[in-house]
Amino acid sequence: MKDALMKLPCPSSISYMWNFGSLLGIFLGVQIISGLMLSMHYSSSIDLAFDSVTRANDDVYWGWTLRYIHANGATFFFLFIYMHIARGLYYMSFSYTMVWLVGIVMFLVFMGVAFMGYVLPWGQMSYWGATVITNLISAVPIFGGMIVEWVWGGFSVSEPTLTRFFSFHFLLPFVGLMLVGIHLMFLHETGSKNPLGLMMNSDKIFFHPFFTVKDILGVLVAGFFFLFVCTTCPFAFMDPDNFIEANPLVTPVHIQPEWYFLFAYAILRSIPSKLGGVTAMVLSIVIMLLFPLMKKSKNMMSSKLYEILCINYFMIFLLLTWVGSLPVETPFFEIGQLISLTYFVNIFLMMLT
Repeated sequence: MKDALMKLPCPSSISYMWNFGSLLGIFLGVQIISGLMLSMHYSSSIDLAFDSVTRANDDVYWGWTLRYIHANGATFFFLFIYMHIARGLYYMSFSYTMVWLVGIVMFLVFMGVAFMGYVLPWGQMSYWGATVITNLISAVPIFGGMIVEWVWGGFSVSEPTLTRFFSFHFLLPFVGLMLVGIHLMFLHETGSKNPLGLMMNSDKIFFHPFFTVKDILGVLVAGFFFLFVCTTCPFAFMDPDNFIEANPLVTPVHIQPEWYFLFAYAILRSIPSKLGGVTAMVLSIVIMLLFPLMKKSKNMMSSKLYEILCINYFMIFLLLTWVGSLPVETPFFEIGQLISLTYFVNIFLMMLT
């Protein structure tokens, strides 16, 4: 297995943009190990959850390190996921259908893992975020209300909800790990795409030592910034309201998810209809599964247009993330509606180009 990886033929033109796959593997390992350590000190009781997190942070030997690594590791993990997907879109890696489809399914699984993990500290934003997001299931016709109560384990977000989320947050990363193996299996069957877009079998070199050096450099650079955040500004990506214990009687002024969900949240709230908003939010991610069906144009003008649309898509994503962090009021609501519409129009144009 090791020898097969070292002698894996790879296009010689692969750049540092291909480092994000290995970085995701490293950070997934970091998240699983740090999460396993933290689970030994966590209690899924609504009376003890907040205090158990505080105790792990203050009283457990090196507990603060584990918590900051795990919390900020999620931020870096999703940053690398978005960079990995962006590279795949820009260089049309979705032409490797199975690799792309398994990757998007992995993305959906890890989104679920991250959401449930955000609920576990049982702070104000954890509680109200869980309440708002799980309530969206009620938009499902006929059975929506019943499904919500089943997810909650009662008539509101409470102890059964927290226990279930803890169980799934612990188990789903291993499902994700299995999907990573499948993703790599399909990748090794097809080989990696390259920046030149050429399907040349002659211009290939061994993975080691040429790309192991690149991967090691990528890990060192990413590790430096990660440790810098964990040691100097560990709360930079955390919501201040989540340092207050959950209180069902006090609603935060502005309920919002973590930054890596803001683009979908902006699309959700841009549509007044609950069912319409949920449908648009789910479609904003699931639509990525359709990219392998798009026309593979050989026309130079079409390729240039696709490149422009792809860069435009990245800008729209950033704008949606910005709008999602702002209050639902004029003019931000109207701006969100316009950008959400542009998001879907841009994707359809990318598929037709």
